[in-house]
Amino acid sequence: MKLLNRTLLYLSIAAFTFALIVGGNYVTLPTHNTTQTHFDTIIVLGTPAKPDGTPSPEQRERVLEGVREYKAGIAPNIIMTGGPAHNSFVEAHTMAQFAATQGVPASAILEEPQAQDTIQNIYYSAQIMHHNNWSSAEIVSSPSHLGRTSLILNTFNITQPALSIDWHTHAARWPHEYSFTHELVLYYREASSCLQLRIHGFPSSKFLPQPATAH
Repeated sequence: MKLLNRTLLYLSIAAFTFALIVGGNYVTLPTHNTTQTHFDTIIVLGTPAKPDGTPSPEQRERVLEGVREYKAGIAPNIIMTGGPAHNSFVEAHTMAQFAATQGVPASAILEEPQAQDTIQNIYYSAQIMHHNNWSSAEIVSSPSHLGRTSLILNTFNITQPALSIDWHTHAARWPHEYSFTHELVLYYREASSCLQLRIHGFPSSKFLPQPATAH
């Protein structure tokens, strides 16, 4: 019995220590690389629509937050980014249609319909920005998703200097459908992923190549 109690104690200590490491890493992630409060555009990161093509809870809240920021004058444009990554519906188009129903004029909405993940969200959105001579963006996404997004943005500016942008992340609200436990699980998954990314970095790709090394 003493051995069992000791084992359980050690396991509890190890789990608590790991949670502290994961949480500590997460709360120290950057949230911006600029102090400006107004931007050339808002970028709303995509997430899948429902199987019937209507906005999912997280997609709805991301768009609503982008709309609120647009109406508050944070930026005069919104880029909706996301392709048909998880079903047949183009995330950017679903989000753009929903934003239009919330009073955002079509002329202020740009759709980026290619991205298959967050890295591509940033890459293709940055291309749109530079095509329009824009250099700054507020990035809107779900609360737990912003840590990984900030790591991508930091790495992107280093590895893609021709497309680098000034950025600030901004959290959407959690959907009312989500329980507190569900939110905690999402935070933990993202925090664990961020710790791995800080240790190992991102796989090299054309969207996020490895930084050049000195010879």
